[in-house]
Amino acid sequence: MLLTSLIDHTKEQFGEYPFLYYGDKEYTNLDVERMAKKISMLLRNHGIADGERVMVSMPNCPEVIFSYQGILRSSSIVIPVMFLLHPGEIHFILNDSKAKAIITSSQVLPNMIEASKNLSHKPKFIVVDPIEDISAYEGWEIIDLYKEIAALDEAQEIAPQASESDIAVILYTSGTTGRPKGVMLTHKNLYTSAYTSYELSRERENFGRGTTLGILPLAHVYGFTSMNTSFLLGSSVVVFPKFEVEKVFAAIEKYKVRSFAGVPAMIHAMVTSPAADKYDLSSLETVGSGSAALPVALIHAFNQKFKADILEGYGLSEAAPVVASHREGMPIKYGSVGIPIPGVEVRIVDENGQEVPKGEVGELIVRGDNITPGYYGLEEETKKAIKDGWLYTGDLVTMDDDGYLYIVDRKKDLIIRGGFNVYPRDLEEVIASHEAVAEVAVIGVPSESLGEEIVACVIKKPGAVVSEDEIISFSQQKLAKYKSPKKVVFLDQLPRNGVGKILKRKLREEFETKDSAVSNS
Repeated sequence: MLLTSLIDHTKEQFGEYPFLYYGDKEYTNLDVERMAKKISMLLRNHGIADGERVMVSMPNCPEVIFSYQGILRSSSIVIPVMFLLHPGEIHFILNDSKAKAIITSSQVLPNMIEASKNLSHKPKFIVVDPIEDISAYEGWEIIDLYKEIAALDEAQEIAPQASESDIAVILYTSGTTGRPKGVMLTHKNLYTSAYTSYELSRERENFGRGTTLGILPLAHVYGFTSMNTSFLLGSSVVVFPKFEVEKVFAAIEKYKVRSFAGVPAMIHAMVTSPAADKYDLSSLETVGSGSAALPVALIHAFNQKFKADILEGYGLSEAAPVVASHREGMPIKYGSVGIPIPGVEVRIVDENGQEVPKGEVGELIVRGDNITPGYYGLEEETKKAIKDGWLYTGDLVTMDDDGYLYIVDRKKDLIIRGGFNVYPRDLEEVIASHEAVAEVAVIGVPSESLGEEIVACVIKKPGAVVSEDEIISFSQQKLAKYKSPKKVVFLDQLPRNGVGKILKRKLREEFETKDSAVSNS
C-alpha cells in the first residue's frame, strides 16, 4: 500500500475524527487530507514532483505531517531533517540529496539559508508561518505556504501515480560513526513496519483507538512510523513542539493516554520530575522505548513510580525501523529488547558470517520487507551493509532460549583492552546502579600499552557526592578488574542527537582533541 492511501483507510474505517491536537488547535483526518492535497498542488505548480527531493525541517507541528503527505502525493521524496542540526550538517544533506525545496518555519529559516549558501543548486523555501522581515532574505525564493495555497482547490489535485517500490523517504543517519548516509525507504518498507506495529497493538487486551503523544521528533524514523501507525489505528496524536515533562504529564491526564513512544532521556526526565505527583497519570499502561539501551535500574524506578511498564524495543533507520519488541501477553524480560516482530527474520553471526550458538555474542543481521534497498548514491556502502538480502546491523547481540534479544553493544563501540573484549553496556549497567549516578556513557580511548583504555563519563544526581575512586571500586565489586574504568570523568551533560541517543563519537573526539587520552597502565 502507498503511504498516501493511509488517509483513505482512516476515512473508510473511522469517518472524520480529531487526528491531531496541537496547543489549543484540533485537526481532523480530513483536514490533514485537504492540506496534503494543497501542498501537493503547490509543489507541482513549482515544478517539484515525480522523484524530486523535498527537505522538511522544523519543530514538531501539524505542518510537518501535512508536508509529508503532500510531498508523497506529488510523487516526490521526503527528506526529514532535525532542525537542530548545525548549518554545516544541513549543507551536507542538501548537497548530497539535491533537495529542490525546503519546507520550514520562520524560526529555522535563517539556519536553512546559511546551510544553502554555496550549493550547486538553489532550493526554494516554503515557510509555514509569517516572516517578520522578508527583506532580510533578498535573493532567495521564499514561498508563504498558507498565502499560496489559499486560492487552491484541492479537488483539482492530480492523483498520485506511484508504486509501493518507489522511494518515499531518504532519512539521513545521525552520523554517530561518521558522515551521514541517506537511508532510502520505500512506501512498502514504511507501510510494512507501520502495519506490523498496528497488528501488535491489536493484540492488547483492551485494544482501542485512543490518543497517544507525539513527543519524538517527527523528522526521525520513529516519529514517521508513529504517524503512519496512528492512521491505521484511527488514533489521535497530541503533537509537542519540544519535550517538556510537565506538559507531557498534563496531556496524559487530559487525554487519558495509555501508551506512547519515548527515548531514555525522556523516561529519565519523567522519573526524576517532582511534578508527576500533581497529575492523575493512572491511565498510563506502557511506554515504548528505543534508540538507546535503558539501564535496568531506571526501568524499575519508572515502574515503581508510575505503575506502568517500559517495553523496550530495537530498531534502526535501515529497517524502517522496528526489528524487535516486547509483545502483549508475553513476559517482559528487563534488559531485553523483546523478540523479532512478525515478518522479520534475524540471525546472529560471527566475523565470517556463520551463525553462533544461542547465548553467544555475534552481529545481528536481519531480513524482511521493511529493509532498505540501500543508501542513496552509495553503491559500495550498500554492498557492505546488505549481503544476499541480509542487513548487517553492526549491533552485537545475544539471544536466549526463548528468542529474546539482548543488545550487547554497537560493534564499533566495542573496547578491546589488552586483547580482552569489553562491552561498554556491561559496565554502564553496573555504574548506573550506583546511588549517586544519574547517567553514564563508557568509551574506549587510545592507549599505547593496551590498545584501548576505558573511560566512564558520568553525570551525578543533583546534590550527590561521589569520587572517581569510589566509582572504580564500585565497578570492581561487580565486574572483572579488566572491565573497570581506568578513568572517570564527571560531566554536566552527555552529547546527544535529536532523539536522545548518546553520541559516543563526540565523547571520543573530545578526548582526542584535548589530548586527554588515558595514561598508560
